[in-house]
Amino acid sequence: MMKSHRSFLRLLLFLCGWAAAAVLPAQPRLVLAGDYPDPSVLRDGKDFYMTHSPFYYSPGFLIWHSTDLVRWKPVARALTQWKGSAMAPDLVKHGTRYYLYFPSAGTIYVSWADHIGGPWSEPIDLHLRGIDPGHVATPDGRRYLYTSEGVVAELSPDGLSAVSAQQKVYDGWTYPADWVTECMCLESPKLFRRGDYYYMVSAEGGTAGPATSHMAVVARARSVTGPWENSPYNPLVHTYSAAEEWWSTGHATLVDDADGRWWMLYHAYRRNAYPLGRQTLLEPVAWTDDGWPVPALWTDADAITPAEGPWAPLSDTFAAPTLGWQWTFWKEHAPDALRFDRRGLTVQGKGSTPADGRLLLTTLTDTAYRVETELTASDGGRGGLVLFYNEKAFAGVVVGQDSLTLYRDATHQTHLPWRGRGPIRLRLSVVGGRMEVSACQPGKPWKRLDAPIDISRFHHNEFKGFYALRPALVSVGRGSATFRQFVYQPQP
Repeated sequence: MMKSHRSFLRLLLFLCGWAAAAVLPAQPRLVLAGDYPDPSVLRDGKDFYMTHSPFYYSPGFLIWHSTDLVRWKPVARALTQWKGSAMAPDLVKHGTRYYLYFPSAGTIYVSWADHIGGPWSEPIDLHLRGIDPGHVATPDGRRYLYTSEGVVAELSPDGLSAVSAQQKVYDGWTYPADWVTECMCLESPKLFRRGDYYYMVSAEGGTAGPATSHMAVVARARSVTGPWENSPYNPLVHTYSAAEEWWSTGHATLVDDADGRWWMLYHAYRRNAYPLGRQTLLEPVAWTDDGWPVPALWTDADAITPAEGPWAPLSDTFAAPTLGWQWTFWKEHAPDALRFDRRGLTVQGKGSTPADGRLLLTTLTDTAYRVETELTASDGGRGGLVLFYNEKAFAGVVVGQDSLTLYRDATHQTHLPWRGRGPIRLRLSVVGGRMEVSACQPGKPWKRLDAPIDISRFHHNEFKGFYALRPALVSVGRGSATFRQFVYQPQP
């Protein structure tokens, strides 16, 4: 079978009768816009739950619920504290208990809960090397945990410790030598049992770099520890050309529904939109006569309608006494630094710039948008509105009672005159990778502060970390800043 072009594969699948007769466009469906990478999905009866990499954003491991794999709503955040940058989790239900396996700070941790909404336990160190854990259990209840590079260890019956040394049992799939990728990078093992076989879906090719990096490949074995046989239809997911809509497609999880249909969820960058991060996509899966999963075509029998709009408004009036689902801190969890009252949200400051200040971040969903806030700074405090990737990559504006600082990036700043004692409104407008910064006093016309700022380079390929560019409210200094509102508005 030719593997040089995905559309040819889909056509061949259709001609072979592996898809229904009434065919809709063969494209993945975007189900979570914005930075939601490394999806891990489980089915619990007719319910689906999914979570993603939180990295340094806290509270983390936002858990989503759906009944159709398209419309998702947040139901819990599992953890508020962990060491390092947590990524690529595996969300599991074994027996009546839920488990969250994840790598961070050079080891693998597990947290557990008796209810999906928590409370979740403090992370337990399994003392296993590698990243991207993948849990699997045998019919007799023995439990195993795979990690990157095809390594596996047996777990205790309660899943909270390892009872064997790790051993390498899988070498991955050898992709064509002329494919342009970032690295071999065998990772993201996601396992399930179907019929007489265990199936393992892995990622290869690296998660960023060129548009054609990354992929999902499939192997199967009759024993949970192998030997593993690679699918003759690999790769299951791959970007073959930078002309495609989605770049660096990979890190797939396969799941069946209550009606016996199969699906895969995976992540990808939208073409020319690296700062948005990796978004979550959905595609149907079919099974060949010889027992392999392959991408299927959407059909009118799927009876799944596209998602309608974002999962929740990103705008906030701060009328609730706690932070909404859309907000996280950066490298801390500091709810005691917040105060909600009739004036809005008051954030106690720290540090001296956005690099070390207190940040509240939310997740972008669009490539063209406008964000606004109105703030008042206290004595000794300054507040602002920035787009933040990490401490070395951000841009925006910070204002105090006697100063206004425009950050074009982390090292280039301009101090502009400002003598306002009352509130100030700030606006960041982004189109085509360029941002305009504006300010005004309430009721006055907006004034652009300087020339547009190039933010197109604020992404992993330039600054590493696997994060995304996010709007952030920032409070710096010894005092505080009070934010009356936050407005997010997509632009045409």
